[in-house]
Amino acid sequence: MKRLGVIADDFTGATDIASFLVQNGLSTVQVNGVPDAALAGDARAIVVSLKSRSCPVDQAVAQSLEALAWLQQQGCDRFYFKYCSTFDSTASGNIGPVTDALLDALGAPMTILSPALPVNGRSVYQGYLFVGEQLLSESGMRHHPVTPMTDSSLIRLMDAQAQGRCGLVNAATIAAGAQATRERLTALRAAGMRYAVLDAVSEADLLVQGEAVQDLPLVTGGSGLAIGLARQWAQAGYDRERAQQAGRPQGDRAVVIAGSCSTMTNAQVAHYRQRAPACEIDVARCLTTLPAYAQTLCDWVEAQRGPLAPLLYATADAQTLQAIQQQYGAQRSSDAVEQLFAEVVRELKARGYQRFIVAGGETSGVVAQTLGIHAFHIGPVIAPGVPWVRATDQPISLALKSGNFGDEQFFSRAQEAFAL
Repeated sequence: MKRLGVIADDFTGATDIASFLVQNGLSTVQVNGVPDAALAGDARAIVVSLKSRSCPVDQAVAQSLEALAWLQQQGCDRFYFKYCSTFDSTASGNIGPVTDALLDALGAPMTILSPALPVNGRSVYQGYLFVGEQLLSESGMRHHPVTPMTDSSLIRLMDAQAQGRCGLVNAATIAAGAQATRERLTALRAAGMRYAVLDAVSEADLLVQGEAVQDLPLVTGGSGLAIGLARQWAQAGYDRERAQQAGRPQGDRAVVIAGSCSTMTNAQVAHYRQRAPACEIDVARCLTTLPAYAQTLCDWVEAQRGPLAPLLYATADAQTLQAIQQQYGAQRSSDAVEQLFAEVVRELKARGYQRFIVAGGETSGVVAQTLGIHAFHIGPVIAPGVPWVRATDQPISLALKSGNFGDEQFFSRAQEAFAL
């Protein structure tokens, strides 16, 4: 029986792929960081969430290899390096070096790259990554504060940051089916390619990919490929609804926290501010009076009453973000906001808050770490790639959203669409 080990480069990316695995029939448990001990249970997939997307390359490689070794100890024999569906890795980024290290550790000659997630508007055609109808380099991702994506060619990006050569399995080959895809991969390997970008413009393409690559020791991509792989490996008679029930949200005190500055999170914050109380984070106060400022914000949260949870947000548009970074420094301001959110979450938990709705991969990782959440059950899906999750060892529920995921109504839907 195959057991899949997933190494995700950030927290929301981990919950993203875990939700797709569960939805498509594969029992899954997610852990935050590499545990010190073995994992109990018989889940068919184990997802390890790291914070390796934008850290130094050597650190990302070391974390990923540590996760691989632990997953092997848990009996995993197939592995999946999960990164964002917008690739989030410039020419000097981490995806290539981590992929190389994993291939070397496994003794595998080749792997594939499949960041496509058509349900969320991420598609790959002729090796170019699109966000909706725009090339990646023409989308809001070109303004990303940490990994500005100014090239849409996955082949060029991989060639720039990895050790080997990268080829393409184009849409026409994928449309011809799994056998044609396998034959193309074999030909690319014979030609000396170490990586192959797989086109995908629909979920049907992901199903073909899953069938074609199910026996590779290592695959890499966004969460979309998990759809095809999970359906290949799912247990007969698997009860998806029962599995999701374990992760249904609980508790009646909630807060929304937005740290992402993505285009979609900006739209979500703007929409939610019209319906619920909202408070913008003051970066200057984060840098000068952090503990007292955190207490002030917690008092404000508690003072709010209404059907929807109050929102704390550090979300800003590209122009405002640039001004903040110029005034305070990009890393310094980012670290200060993360420290503030950690203080706020710690205090709100002490005051009895049990539900945290969070936007942003880095912010989500900070929140989960602060709450001491090391493993959780995957629950019902709020939006594609974004489930509710519930801690396995404490009464805490989380909705952890990657910056660009969900629609404008995400924050309110997370609360209104479920009996909380």
